[in-house]
Amino acid sequence: MVKLAAKCILAGDPAVGKTALAQIFRSDGAHFQKNYTLTAGVDLVVKTVPIPDTGDSVELFIFDSAGKELFSEMLDKLWESPNVLCLVYDVTSEQSFSNCSKWLEKARSQAPGTSLPGVLVGNKTDLTGRRVVETAQAQAWALGQGLECFETSVKEMENYEAPFHCLAKRFHQLYREKVEVFHALV
Repeated sequence: MVKLAAKCILAGDPAVGKTALAQIFRSDGAHFQKNYTLTAGVDLVVKTVPIPDTGDSVELFIFDSAGKELFSEMLDKLWESPNVLCLVYDVTSEQSFSNCSKWLEKARSQAPGTSLPGVLVGNKTDLTGRRVVETAQAQAWALGQGLECFETSVKEMENYEAPFHCLAKRFHQLYREKVEVFHALV
């Protein structure tokens, strides 16, 4: 039984639902706050995710960071050496989706020389009549970037756990691969 710790960066534009996603995940769906204040700096959410079919688990340290460009310089230190990345956009905002490439580039620059497992999360799928970013468009972009793609509605509590479970599994898989390499050397 192994318990791993992974630093997860939660990134994306302001008001896409990053804080709501982190809070509802931490509370297992029990905590959806209707009104949020804009995150200034970073909030830390910690949750342990069991890895199926193993006795292992991954404790995710989720750094919920401000989406304002103005805050991004002060985040450099907190973003250092991430293990996994969760990029969030709003399916009703083309701009928030377009900006994911800038957030991805910033996150990857904090982990040079390593592969950074990540997920792309389209939030607010409950706003069907206002959707502008199509699922296929997001999936194609995510695939091209080596990211898994998910859609959620935090408000409706739909699929909010899947991105984090995916990140925990991918981090655990990297750990297992390193252990096998180590055993092969011994």
